[in-house]
Amino acid sequence: MLVELRLENYAVIDNATVEFAPGLNLLTGETGAGKSILIDALALLLGEKASTDVIRAGAEKAVVSAVFESASEAGEQIAVILEGNGLDANPDPDNDQGESEDSPLIIRREIATSGKGRVFVNNQAATVAVLRQLGPHLAVIHAQNESLLSLDTDARLALLDSFAANQTGPVAAAYEAWRKIRVRIAELERDEQDRLRLVDLWQFQRREIADAKLQPGEDEKLETEKRVLANAEKIYNAAMHAFDLLYEGGASTSASLRAAQKQIEELARFEPKFQEVIAALETARISVEDVGATVRDYAGGIHASPEHLAEVEDRLALLDRLKRKYGPTLDAVIAFGDDAGRKLSEIENKDEILRELRSDLAKAAEEYLQAARVLSKKRRDAATRLEKLVDAEINDLAMKSTFRIEMTKSEEAGNWGPAGIDQVVYMIATNPGEPMRQLEHIASGGELSRVMLALKVSVESGSQRGSSAAKPLNSSKAVPRTMVFDEMDTGIGGRAAEAVGKKLKALARSNQVLCITHLPQIATCADHHYVIEKRERNGRTRTSIRLITGDERTEEIARMLSGAKLTETSRKHAEQMIKANG
Repeated sequence: MLVELRLENYAVIDNATVEFAPGLNLLTGETGAGKSILIDALALLLGEKASTDVIRAGAEKAVVSAVFESASEAGEQIAVILEGNGLDANPDPDNDQGESEDSPLIIRREIATSGKGRVFVNNQAATVAVLRQLGPHLAVIHAQNESLLSLDTDARLALLDSFAANQTGPVAAAYEAWRKIRVRIAELERDEQDRLRLVDLWQFQRREIADAKLQPGEDEKLETEKRVLANAEKIYNAAMHAFDLLYEGGASTSASLRAAQKQIEELARFEPKFQEVIAALETARISVEDVGATVRDYAGGIHASPEHLAEVEDRLALLDRLKRKYGPTLDAVIAFGDDAGRKLSEIENKDEILRELRSDLAKAAEEYLQAARVLSKKRRDAATRLEKLVDAEINDLAMKSTFRIEMTKSEEAGNWGPAGIDQVVYMIATNPGEPMRQLEHIASGGELSRVMLALKVSVESGSQRGSSAAKPLNSSKAVPRTMVFDEMDTGIGGRAAEAVGKKLKALARSNQVLCITHLPQIATCADHHYVIEKRERNGRTRTSIRLITGDERTEEIARMLSGAKLTETSRKHAEQMIKANG
């Protein structure tokens, strides 16, 4: 659930903070006041692509941040995503808040004029990719004039699977296993000319890597040896000078410690407490002499050899050449050689391996079809339930329509995919007696808006039932999901608008709903009403957002009813509407 949204230097907003609450949060304001700016800013926090155009003129960067609350299953999934990306689920590690799923999630995104941006999750540096992973668990945005033309086959299947709470992972995994075996068979079945060309290439690659007699970590050891050989004289002189200062010279540290030790021994004859000092000096002297012996022995092992240095450099050049060709590291080069050997072995035993692979392919195909058939049956059962729900929802929205889901399936291998073997088309007859047409072919914007709302409400209610059935009732506290509707009231009015308002209010009983609207019939259904205003001050345009209640809310509804010039009649009408829909 979205608790707080903050914008700084974003579009025409210099600084604004909005606190949202559970239930139906409605945003109203004059056309052009910047209502959709909030939705666009929220979309950035869910991983949408950013543009420097959103930075307020004269500012160096725009900042959008939000605080989300999550619990139950969504909170657990968010915690898994954060852990998988090396992020702490607690925004304040010094403040123990108990279970990570119950901690607030703080997201901040910065867009700079240079084009570079930064992302922070719980005050830790993150990436836009992380936001895209988190987005589906935080909020879903249904944009203004959203078209079902964007719902391709996979998207329509995904919507049905969301309603049914279907797990598509097993089908996708089975498809990938089957596909990989097909690829290996295709490699082995290349025509003879291609096969001979590949055999020659793999033999050359394996031989080149094998002849190098590579050892893991060899390049790192040689680099160290090269540095020593290239600076042998300098290293030898440094080591011997250190030995002279520590042990050998007349004024060495060891000699100074011995002299000091004799003087302290003389003191100890008169003052017993200096006995401990004598022991400390003895320990220090022994340590110094040990270090001196170490650097002397190291210097003794250094031999300046231009010939050996040349050998090391030649060997490193060979290793670098192999890494450029076969992998970024020496381990990767070794693995490449092993893989080339495996491919050659497969070619040499082609017939036997092909028999095994074809047997494996048949098993993988059967496993895929079995998983896909199970998923297909669940989809068909879910489609029947979804049809009835959408029919009921659409008719609640002042439309006499019939909604149907047409499903076809093909078990031909050419039609297989990670989403299964099904094709789905949404059909609707918007008036009695009219033929069924594909949903995306609806011409009326008002009809499309209401059908979209009915479909979203039905899918959301179905997925919530599926989720709640899977968990005990007392498993954890539930926090509503955030659903955002950006002017979904396009093209409607009157009784249809009133029906949409009631539908949104019903949806808000189990979800947090944010909605931008121009219609007073919908605005009067709000649990929390925000007004967005644009004013000019000191030659700059500024947009502000504030929560309104009481008389202020009545005035705003009256403005929506009658326009800029308010009348006593519009005020009374607004009061009656608020009372009726409150």
